[in-house]
Amino acid sequence: MPLMPAQIEIYEQMCALSNRMVEAARDNDWGRLIDLEHAVAGLRNTLTNEAENTASEPDVAERKRDLIQRMLKDDAEVRLHTEPWMEHVRCFLTGSTQKRQVDRAYGAGG
Repeated sequence: MPLMPAQIEIYEQMCALSNRMVEAARDNDWGRLIDLEHAVAGLRNTLTNEAENTASEPDVAERKRDLIQRMLKDDAEVRLHTEPWMEHVRCFLTGSTQKRQVDRAYGAGG
């Protein structure tokens, strides 16, 4: 039984959303990025819950492979934008924690 058209349509929707995730990451629009990631996760869960037949028509399998490769490329670009921001947040939070520890240790700020 070939891959159901509904499944390939889900892959196409996921690919379109991953492209929008790249745009959101480029714009530093973290709220939109999170919303889009949740939408992709919902579609991924739909695929996971459906039984997928690995024996599919070659053209459908090729389309699926292309879509997955595009999503992986989009994911890599999203990471280029999010990882520096996450590192900045981590440093900020670590610095705040260290400051509170120093303030507590030396009785400052109280």
